[in-house]
This record gives sequence, structure tokens and C-alpha cells, in this order.
Amino acid sequence: MNLHEYQGKSILKGYGVSVPFGIVANNPDEAVEAAKKIQEQTGSDKWAVKAQIHAGGRGKGGGVKIAKSLDEVRQYADQIIGMHLVTPQTKKEGKLVRKVLIEQNIYYPGPENVEEYYMSILLNRAKGRNMVMYSPRGGMNIEQVAEETPEEIFTEEIDPKVGLQGFQARRIAFNLGLSGVAFKQMVKFVSALYAAYTGSDASLFEINPVIKAADGKIFAADSKVVIDNNALFRHKDIAEMRDLEEEDPTEVEAGKYGLNFVKLDGNVGCMVNGAGLAMATMDMIKMSGGDPANFLDVGGTADAARVEQAFRIILKDPRVKAILVNIFGGIVRCDRVAQGIVDAYKNIGEINVPIIVRLQGTNAEEGKELIDKSGLKVLSAIKLEDAARLVTEVVKQ
Repeated sequence: MNLHEYQGKSILKGYGVSVPFGIVANNPDEAVEAAKKIQEQTGSDKWAVKAQIHAGGRGKGGGVKIAKSLDEVRQYADQIIGMHLVTPQTKKEGKLVRKVLIEQNIYYPGPENVEEYYMSILLNRAKGRNMVMYSPRGGMNIEQVAEETPEEIFTEEIDPKVGLQGFQARRIAFNLGLSGVAFKQMVKFVSALYAAYTGSDASLFEINPVIKAADGKIFAADSKVVIDNNALFRHKDIAEMRDLEEEDPTEVEAGKYGLNFVKLDGNVGCMVNGAGLAMATMDMIKMSGGDPANFLDVGGTADAARVEQAFRIILKDPRVKAILVNIFGGIVRCDRVAQGIVDAYKNIGEINVPIIVRLQGTNAEEGKELIDKSGLKVLSAIKLEDAARLVTEVVKQ
């Protein structure tokens, strides 16, 4: 689950990570009031006005502005709220900005007096260990740094048996070229950041940039946080931070019916039971020359009603030219799925795209018989590669 910057920073602050004082605003009037409160608390006479969307690269798209007066706070908030912000991490139509974060100025006395670093914590799946990835060259062009000067990207792997050790935090501060107050501050910062990562069951914490202010203080100037969905039952407070408006509405609807759905850019709808089989099905479609339009796992307890909802969700995508149903009957019964296909045809009305069905396993014969007797225009296949080939042929026709 993705979080907004202000939500991620609230988690960081709870673990002792230094973050700028900020307040969320939903309109220009609230933005000005927030700026006044920040000035009272910090004495800051400059403010950052930052668009809050689930995407990085907001600065490049014009979603981050530095205001030098309350009038500018109002002006920038008015410009940013309601805009469709396009960044390298959004679709071409961009994302609608519904709120902004107003923050104190931490680039004091000026940008030339601060240093920017990059830091993230994530799982190294190849080694089964968390790692801290960091660089002395943070900021908007970190991707360029990784491509052109990879030697400036450092990693520190964490042994899960003992966690982050003090010498590792000190090595990170040393590699960033810090000394004195800034060195001690960075050691504390890294330790608190790792505690936040593990304590919140995150799959990613990315801080870009980490700021060293003129007085040596270290701040998380930004935060990109992704929480492991499987751990949300342990964090009800974080689960409540979910912003459905930032997610694909089709995926949100699918979740209401217990369907694991991810929208893709192809033209072949997929309905499968089991994530592994879904991945294999998508691979076979690609190898046969097709292009999957979605990942959809109906789960191991799929009944006719859930299968019907899966059809409705797939058919909402106008790019879908064919649907491949690939069910292996282990826990789920193939006749239930077949009944769902028949019911979907009857309840939805005429379905104008071809459907290819492959049923194997529990009650597969009964399922095939149900479909055959229904009179529906459904193509059947026994082997997965045959089903994928049929789909591709149908789409080309």
C-alpha cells in the first residue's frame, strides 16, 4: 500500500526521524493558515508547497514550489490543487492533485548552504536481507547518477538475526563524507529510519533527498513509503491511511469482491485461480504473440457470483479483445467456475468478445458439460499453450 508523503513522515516522526514541520491543506485558505502556524512554531518565513500524490518526480512536473510570502503560499496552492500533475512516474494524463503539504523551510539560509543525499531501505530478494541503499548525490537526478556513476551508489546489507549495527550506521555516515555534528546526526537518522522500516512492516522507505542543513541537522525532506499489504492486519492505524482516490478504481472495485486484480496495457483479459498460474498464463500469452490486459486471480474459493464479477471487471476495459479463463481445479471446483461463466453471459447480456476456457482438475468434466449445454460461444482448450494460441488467433482476426 502506497502512502502520501505527509503520511510517511508521520510514521517517520513516530520513530524519531527528523522531518520538517508540516501541515496538510485541502484548499488555498487552509494553506495560508497552515503557513501561519508553521511560522509561529518554527520562525520560518519561507515555505515549501508540495503536491500530495502517489508518484515521485513531483518537482520536475511543477508540483513543488518554494513560497517566500503568504501571498505566494496562496498562489502556489491555488495553482497546484486541482492540476493534473504529470511526472516520470505517472501516466501521460497525470494524477489529479487534491491536497498539498505546507512545510517549513529547511534550506536555510539558502540552497547553497545545504547538502542533499539519497537513502532508501528495501529488501534484497536475491539474498533475503534488507539493505540500505544510499548516495552522496541525492536530489531529482538520482536515476541519472545510478546510470552514469554507479560507483556513487552504496549499499549496506543488514543481517536479519542482529539488525542494523552501530558500525554500519557509522560507515554510512562516513561514506557520505560527514563529520562532526552532521556525522552524529546521520548515525541517529539511519538507525531511526531502519527502526521505522521494520516497525511498520514496510517494503520500501525512500528518502530523496536527505538534507544536511547549514547547522549540521539532518532532515528527511521527502518520503516515499510502501507498506506490505500482508502486514496491514498488524497496523490498523496505517491501514486507515489508504487513499482510495489515488488507486485505480477498477482495482478498488475488484478488492471488494476478494479478487486480486492489476490492470495492464494489453488486450487479452485473463481470469485465473492462483498467482503462480496467473503469471504462467500471462507468460504463455506473451510467448504466443498476445498481450495481457490484466492480472486477475479469482482465488481458491471462487463461486459463480465471484466469477461473474470478474467478468464484469474485465469487460470494463474497452481494449480487451478476448478473454482467457484458465482454471486448475484444486480447491476451487471447475463446475462452479463454469456456472459463473454461464451466469455472467445471462446477467451481463451479450458479450461481444471471444472467450477461451481451459478447465483442468476437480469436476473439470462437469464444468465442460455445463458450458457445452449452455449454447454459449465459448472456445475450449486442454493444454495451456493451445489456449494461449487460440486467444492470439482470435485477437488477430
